[in-house]
Amino acid sequence: MTSIAEQTGGLDATALSSLVKNREVSVPELVDSAIERLEKVNGQLNAVITPMYREARTLATNKPLRGPFPGVPFLVKDFLAEVKDVRFTEGSAFLDEHVPSDDSELIARFRAAGLLFIGKTNTPEFAIGATTEPKRFGATCNPWNTDLTPGGSSGGSAAAVAARVVPMAHGNDVAGSIRIPASCCGLVGLKPSRARVSLSPLYGDAFGGMLSEFAVTRSIRDTAALLDAVAGPVTGDPYSLSLPGRPYFEEIKYEPGKLRIGFSTVTPLGDDLDPECKRAVSAAAKLCADLGHEVDERAPDYDAMRLWTNLTTILASGLAWAMQDWSRRLEQPLTEKSFEPFVWAFGERGRSTSATDYLLAVQDLQVEVRMYSRFFESYDLWLTPTLGKPPVPLGTLKYDGDPVELRRRTARFSPFTYIANATGQPAISLPLHWSETGMPIGVQLTARVGEESTLMRIAAQLEQVQPWADRLPTVCAI
Repeated sequence: MTSIAEQTGGLDATALSSLVKNREVSVPELVDSAIERLEKVNGQLNAVITPMYREARTLATNKPLRGPFPGVPFLVKDFLAEVKDVRFTEGSAFLDEHVPSDDSELIARFRAAGLLFIGKTNTPEFAIGATTEPKRFGATCNPWNTDLTPGGSSGGSAAAVAARVVPMAHGNDVAGSIRIPASCCGLVGLKPSRARVSLSPLYGDAFGGMLSEFAVTRSIRDTAALLDAVAGPVTGDPYSLSLPGRPYFEEIKYEPGKLRIGFSTVTPLGDDLDPECKRAVSAAAKLCADLGHEVDERAPDYDAMRLWTNLTTILASGLAWAMQDWSRRLEQPLTEKSFEPFVWAFGERGRSTSATDYLLAVQDLQVEVRMYSRFFESYDLWLTPTLGKPPVPLGTLKYDGDPVELRRRTARFSPFTYIANATGQPAISLPLHWSETGMPIGVQLTARVGEESTLMRIAAQLEQVQPWADRLPTVCAI
């Protein structure tokens, strides 16, 4: 006889919420089953670094839960979004045992949606990197093969969701940090449009507007319902977007119509693309054509190296800002011994960039964004592999003394994801392909700014004809 933990572990958040609403399972049972699954696999994965069992069990027992996901267990990435009275480290020894006194706006919206937090997930220091291997907490392993990376920087969240601990988990994305681990772990990873999800109250123009908050999930309907729950501005946000005409959860019930899709098997910077990633995007392009969409092999025309170089300058400056912000908040001076070598070196590059040079980098990047964006005057979507390679062994993206060289190696691993951060467009990674060795290979669809609805409709269509939910990793809690 299977346990509740095994029965519920394979369900998405929408199905779990239905069980609660129909009183087929209690919220305490849901929470206890998720904790049981986490305890079963976390020793192998190192996905969760701060358990929150007591709070979750207390709320499950004592607090009336409402919203679209009443009592559904959830994990929070230990970066950017702060949870009141819970240790917050951003993967860094510099933050020590810092405990925030308030919830971030996104955390408040997660709570209002009915989600219960059972823990906080691992991330590289200051979420810088395409793998999750912080010195403070150790590496997170990929549940499909524990010798490989789960991606980063939302690797802890992705590993736990893929292993069926929880149906979805928080993530954020400044150059691919939701989509990279989604691809590595066989999940759905949406980076929303700039300003779709507020960074209130502490942040607004984070990393030049390139940072987005959201989550990794296992189903499109969970992605849609969660975005409905957290989207929308706070008064005073530096950017804003109008909400769609109908909820995203309703959008997925509609056909996408005939879309014009351009696809690429050539990386923007001219690096080699792994054959498995080529096969993934070619197969996805054929599937889209078979579904009636107009599909051409076509890519945006712009100076990719100029965009990447200026984006790197902005990221380094953003890291330096984040470090200085924490120095001010904690009233502690920045010292080299408090940070990992790469973070310190990349931060030093940012600190050496003048305000003038930073603004020139922003200007030059925005020129290339305009050139790139002309593609979307003719095409509804750009289809690419999410990554340039399947998940790589842990230690592959190790710092060797040159921060820009590591950034270049990272770009070879993730040659497409950072572009949507520069442009502010929504982009989604879908688990449509598996390698001959059984590893997930994601494909990415990028839409115009504000057009998450288009992504939702075509993603739902692809999920229906080529479902992925029944595939289970080697390390699995059910």
